[in-house]
Amino acid sequence: MTGRVLVTGSEGFTGKYVCEALRATGWDVWGAGLGAKFHEHQYLQIDLLKPDSLAIISDTVNPDAVIHLAASSFIAANNSTAFYQVNLIGTKNLLDTLSQAKTPPRNTILASSASVYGEYASGAIGEEHLTQPTNHYGVSKLAMEHLASTYQSALDITITRPFNYTGVGQEERFLIPKIVKHFQLEKKSIELGNIAVSRDFSDVRDVAAVYAKLATEKPVEGPVNLCSGVSTSLLSVISAMKKISGLDIQIKVNTALLREGDVLMMRGDRTKLGRLVKVQTRSLEETLAWMYHEART
Repeated sequence: MTGRVLVTGSEGFTGKYVCEALRATGWDVWGAGLGAKFHEHQYLQIDLLKPDSLAIISDTVNPDAVIHLAASSFIAANNSTAFYQVNLIGTKNLLDTLSQAKTPPRNTILASSASVYGEYASGAIGEEHLTQPTNHYGVSKLAMEHLASTYQSALDITITRPFNYTGVGQEERFLIPKIVKHFQLEKKSIELGNIAVSRDFSDVRDVAAVYAKLATEKPVEGPVNLCSGVSTSLLSVISAMKKISGLDIQIKVNTALLREGDVLMMRGDRTKLGRLVKVQTRSLEETLAWMYHEART
């Protein structure tokens, strides 16, 4: 079942792909964000920290489903207070608005994060794993999950916990785009931290397809990991990029980028996700090739 869907953060890296995936599956897609878009009819300019600005959601869209992606998301951001203002208070304001609508959405999907498990969680991490965030971003997302539970009587809510994902358009301050950019620019060397670590990386197009699928499903009980279920080392990423580009690059370990106690291997358990939806899962090598060639065409 499709219908009218509202995507907050629609102009962000993830939002653009999610909107595209939703349109491809028949949804009437409306975007929402802070910035103005004067020539886009199906877009709402809202401020999650200004509750009065959110009334337009019910008045104009009255969505059947909502995918809430808008967030303060970069962990290294200097202003840690912004995490709580946007991720917690902003989400509260949105849920207040949706729950008070004459016809609340039949499914409200909230994007949390695998950061709620903490940096030192290891192995295959399932949804039942201990939540022990170790930074303000993770704490704000876990607080958002607890907040959402207080709306369960008024709204049907699905909570996702995405692990790392990447793709064309992701900012270069993130690790994979940084590596790809070095090869595109034919740099002779790159500075990295612990190159022995392995992490779970997905393709943003696959993540977007999951959101589009979840929007058509009944609300999911409990959080659901969005992950590949495969752990890939940074050395393997570099090796794949050498093959894709035909270039070599020297790795320089920058001790300033090393983190004490960093877990060597981390990946998500996608068993629950696999029971809920069936979507294509691209290999990281395919994603890297797409990122490398797309920017060069």
